[in-house]
Parts: sequence; structure tokens; C-alpha cells
Amino acid sequence: MSKVALVHDYFVQMGGAEKVAEEMHKIFPSAPMFTTVDTRTEVPAELRNSRVHTSFMQRLPGIEKNFRHYFPIYPFAVESLDVNDYDLILSSSSGYAKGVRKRHGAIHICYCHTPMRWAWRYEDYAAREQFGGVKRFILPPILAGLRHWDLRAAEQPDFYIVNSSNVARRVKEIYGRDSVVIPPPIDVGRFLPDEPDEDFYLILSRLISYKKLDLAIEACKKLNRRLIVIGEGPDRKRLERLAGKQTEFLGRQPDQVVTRYASRCRALLFPGEEDFGMVPLEINASGRPVIAYGAGGATETVVDGETGIFFDEQTVESLIAAIEEFESRLWNRRLMRKHAEKFDTQVFTKHVSDFLHKVAPASCVQEIPETKERSSFSIRKAHAD
Repeated sequence: MSKVALVHDYFVQMGGAEKVAEEMHKIFPSAPMFTTVDTRTEVPAELRNSRVHTSFMQRLPGIEKNFRHYFPIYPFAVESLDVNDYDLILSSSSGYAKGVRKRHGAIHICYCHTPMRWAWRYEDYAAREQFGGVKRFILPPILAGLRHWDLRAAEQPDFYIVNSSNVARRVKEIYGRDSVVIPPPIDVGRFLPDEPDEDFYLILSRLISYKKLDLAIEACKKLNRRLIVIGEGPDRKRLERLAGKQTEFLGRQPDQVVTRYASRCRALLFPGEEDFGMVPLEINASGRPVIAYGAGGATETVVDGETGIFFDEQTVESLIAAIEEFESRLWNRRLMRKHAEKFDTQVFTKHVSDFLHKVAPASCVQEIPETKERSSFSIRKAHAD
């Protein structure tokens, strides 16, 4: 029987990419997972008892806390992963995993969450992370080399799947590659759409400067609205200094707590620009709307006036106007839940499975059930022209 290997950038934090890796493992439960670094606590529950093979980076000092500082080493780590015995490689990549080296004749399918943001959108990334003069001087030549590697690595996959049309455009522009759009999985069944209303807005996010969470905090402060912030990150202290008395920081919380707050909030505040953004759909699965900045992935997941409302400028004033407009409307919980169901994990599994049946070796996918209604993909082997 042909052999399947799964590859993911690293397991150092939990987010949408890790949820995709988890669903990939559910499709191929006996396949080993290869990654550069595995901190164990950040591995999805489905993977904690499975085979996870790491690179030499696992032994580097302080890797758990300083994994970002080692970024020039990840290309070497990914290329050191030995997947030569496998006929099908399915990778989950927002940076490095696409560069894993396969043997001749094997098929590599990459689920690309985004082209490497810190390499290709450096100025934007540096501004968001508030890099000082020393970093701004040192990093550009290093990132030039990383971009060169990334272009070579982008030639490794035979096929690309991306999470949104937004990312598909960037994959085409940067890598010259065609791709198929399959949105990431939302566990709709986890959320409760019939919980009682409570009078608070919600932020559910890693606390990082580029998320623009300060806009939501200042807007709620000026409007004297209650705001609950769930999440942890390096920007927390700064955000706490900005917050008013009505804002409460809960830090990172377990799923059951997140579910309860998601199901009772007035709305999610989503002021950043994301490649896709799974949280707005999780809030919709809870029967709650989203107030989102109208750019990036949110424009593909939020239906303006039905599942949420957009604001046009990343300013406090624009967000305040959107909140006031939101409060003047009535919202249909069932409509929002139905919208989220279009992105459920079962839908994701169906689309990925149908794609695999079209492009992967038959012996690798023979145990995956085919659906009667096949997804219509325009498939081109995704090598650059």
C-alpha cells in the first residue's frame, strides 16, 4: 500500500493552521506528522497520541519561548525532514513546510495558509510589530535570502490548496502558481446558537499589534461599552494600559469557556486584516454577528448586513460608527448559523477528499470515501509557467 506523510510548519501555538493540520490527520489517521518543532502543549488533541516527527530544531536552547528568533534556520530544518519513503505528502504551510523535499515520483499537495508574510510583506509586518532601528537594519538582508529560498521551496508542491481567493491571488502573484480554494474547517457543532443574550462585545484573538485590537478597545472605552478580551500575546500590557473600566482581559481560556462567551456576546469585534479569519465564522456558528474591518479574508466570510457589518477605515471613529449602526439593527441567529454551516469540518473534509481523489495516487486514497456529489475543481498541476 502506498504511504502518506503529513507535514506542518511547527506546533508552537494554536490557531487556524493547526486546526487544518488536525483535520488532515483525521483524513489520514495512520499517517505520521512531520514538523520542525513540537512543544507538545500546542499540539491539537487529535495529534497528541500520534506519531509526530521533529527536526534537529527540537533540541535548540529556549526553542519554546524563542521559536520566532530562529527563523533563518527553519528552511534547513524542513529540508532535513526525511519523507523519502512516502508516495503522498500533504503539507500545511504558512511558511516553511511546502519546502519539504520529496522523492522523485511522489505527489506533494500543499495547503497554503498564506505566502510567508514576514518575508513578502516585510514593511507592513515590521510596522505592525513595531520593529526598532537595529532590527530594521539587520533583517532586510536576511529576509532577502529567505525570499530566495521561499521561491525555490514554492516549486516543490505539485498542487496547491489555499484558504481563500485573497490568498490565491497572492500565491499567483508571488509564486506564479495556480491553486484551488478550500476554506479551512469550522467546528460548527461546538458552538451554541440559543444561549441567552449578555451585554458585552467580544475580542477573541492572539494579542499581537498587527491585529489592531487597540481600535476595538478604544472604541468601547469611548462608547462606554463592556468588552471581554480572550487571548494572550506580547501586546497585552500595552492594550491593558489603553483599556477603560468596562474592558476585562481573561487571558487564554479553554474551549468550553470560549464557547460560552462566543454564544452570549452582542458581537465579535474584528478590526484587523486577516488572510481568512476563522473566528468570525465561529461567532456566526454561535448565532452572533461580527463587526469587521472590510478587507482581506473577512470580505469572503462576512455577509454585510446579514452575518455582520463592515467598517471601511482602520480608525476608532470608523469602528464607533459601525458599532452604532450595528446596534440599530436586528439580527437573525438562524441565518448566521446557516451561513457558518457552509464552512463546517464535514464540508472541508468532503472538498479535500474529493480533491485528493482527483490528483493523488489511487492507492493512497482508496480508504477515503468519495462523495456522490463531487466538487467541481479546475485542476492544473501547479508548477510555475
